[in-house]
Amino acid sequence: MITKICRVFFLLIIAVISVPAQNLNTIDSKYDPYALFSPNFYPPQNSNSRSATGEPNTGYWQNKADYQINASLNEATNQISGTVIISYKNNSPHTLPFLWLQLDQNLFNKDSRGQARMPLNSSSRYGDSKSNFNGGYKISSVKLVNENTAADYLITDTRMQIRLPKALQAGGDIIKIKIEYNFTLPEYGSDRCGILNTKQGNIFAVAQWYPRLCVFDDVEGWNSLPYLGPGEFYLEYGDFDVNITAPATHIVVCSGELMNETEVLTSLQVSRLAQAKISDNTVMIRTESEVTDPSSRPKKETLTWHFKIKNARDVAWASSKSFIWDAAKINLPSGKTALAMSAYPAESSGEKGWSRATEYTKGSIENYSKRWFEYPYPAAVNVASNVGGMEYPGIVFCGFKATKEDLFGVTDHEFGHTWFPMIVGSNERKYGWMDEGFNTFINSLADDDFNNGEYKNEKQNMEFTYMFMFGENTEPILSIPDALREENIGNDLYRKPGYGLELLRNDILGPDRFDYAFKEYIKRWAYKHPTPWDFFRTMDNAAGENLSWFWKSWFVENYLLNQAIIGVSYENNKAANGAIVTLANLEQMAMPVNITYETKSGKKGLVKLPVEIWNNTNIWTVKLSTTEELKKVELDAAKVFPDIDFSNNIWTGH
Repeated sequence: MITKICRVFFLLIIAVISVPAQNLNTIDSKYDPYALFSPNFYPPQNSNSRSATGEPNTGYWQNKADYQINASLNEATNQISGTVIISYKNNSPHTLPFLWLQLDQNLFNKDSRGQARMPLNSSSRYGDSKSNFNGGYKISSVKLVNENTAADYLITDTRMQIRLPKALQAGGDIIKIKIEYNFTLPEYGSDRCGILNTKQGNIFAVAQWYPRLCVFDDVEGWNSLPYLGPGEFYLEYGDFDVNITAPATHIVVCSGELMNETEVLTSLQVSRLAQAKISDNTVMIRTESEVTDPSSRPKKETLTWHFKIKNARDVAWASSKSFIWDAAKINLPSGKTALAMSAYPAESSGEKGWSRATEYTKGSIENYSKRWFEYPYPAAVNVASNVGGMEYPGIVFCGFKATKEDLFGVTDHEFGHTWFPMIVGSNERKYGWMDEGFNTFINSLADDDFNNGEYKNEKQNMEFTYMFMFGENTEPILSIPDALREENIGNDLYRKPGYGLELLRNDILGPDRFDYAFKEYIKRWAYKHPTPWDFFRTMDNAAGENLSWFWKSWFVENYLLNQAIIGVSYENNKAANGAIVTLANLEQMAMPVNITYETKSGKKGLVKLPVEIWNNTNIWTVKLSTTEELKKVELDAAKVFPDIDFSNNIWTGH
């Protein structure tokens, strides 16, 4: 028997569903609300290592790789010879019968997969400029130090598998591997390492220069994707102890702290370096005139430079007899200091050029340390080279011809990578946007911050730029970099994710909520390995919003946005009763709606509607509290949303 209350409720239901619903087919719309607002966006999170909140769970683990490297540079042959002892600790709950290592220099072997996939007559940045160059590692020995025996190993392109006679046990077992190797440094190594010829000598920018452990994680086990060029790196954290032997005429700069400055510098340079460590202004360690002065270097054949860096995921260095060298103190929020340095040739010197590079380095690191997370390394070195821009812990390579805002921009971008992926250790090989895109975003704020906006950029107008982000040939951001068409790399790894975060910060969450959540993400995953889902979940939880509609449309899919005004009328045909604006969502992306309007007497107003208006319909009506006829109604007058047709965003009265 139906009670009176139930009967009334039933009749109300009938009444509601009997009202003619707004028909999704009444306009030419591709929008499906369920596809965007489906509750099944996030994969189930049942792991004891990763939490549904987006943070590492109580059972999170991560392996560790420490490196002791002794290397030498032969400037006549461009050859790097080295010995590396790797101490690898298995913190995982798994027994490891084999190990995988990365041999990135093998990309420059003529028979590598990366060279094989280069298009014919390509001008791609991912090869070497010398067609007859045949590089790659020459491995002379691989030994298991604990057993003092030769290792059973197999090299497959840019990977080495070491098959262990005794499996590495779970929960903290350690193995030591010693590898002796050499390789010839390419002149142009995929814009990541190389050799620049200057009038006072070559600059050797050395990276991917020692065998490195692949990451073994809780997501995929061994991450052993080959190095093909576009996809960058995914590395374990550890401590580095590095000795580099180079001609005594050279200055060597490297990731980390120089441990033996009195052995490799003149007494004057030691004194100047000490002054730089307490100076907010740039101090010359080696001037341009001293580059050609033999007394600016110790009188020996070779010198061995000793560097250390802790809890880093990589190390790189540069060496040249042509280096001008300057430095200044970096002030950190905790009260600690670090050292900003620049090394560059005479060709790059000048106030419009590299003479301001240390100022840019100092400004960049101080800013990001204040905004996001404190800089963790003892030094930051900016090196002028033939590498357009590439980042490593504590050292970056930037184009030697860069000047003014271009030099600031590349310096700020490359040191911005300290936070992504050096501190937040995402998998660049698979998710390049998690370092390039995040870094592009923080760079957009730094432009305003540096020197009272000296290089401030105008904000993007999406009416003129949406086609670059959402053109017919673009691809989803959540694509493996190696699988992207090369012309889309700049968009999908840099521009589109960077602007997406700007939009989320400025126009969806607001700066306070966004910054709090973003800093929480950095803090949670500092020196760890997050996935895209960890980022999405952290931002949702810390900001208090389910942003799955945003992540899906902007990052996972390649949806388009087209919001339109399809009608303006007056209630009961009287302007004094207020205006009714009818909106339509014509494509699969949805965004909040900003409506600006102006009456015929010149009164202006703004109405903001949340994205939830599109939860279950592609048509929406809203009443404007006006009492006179309207002159104009416009959607997104600031043009911050990537609407593909701004012409249908404006209504004008007659």
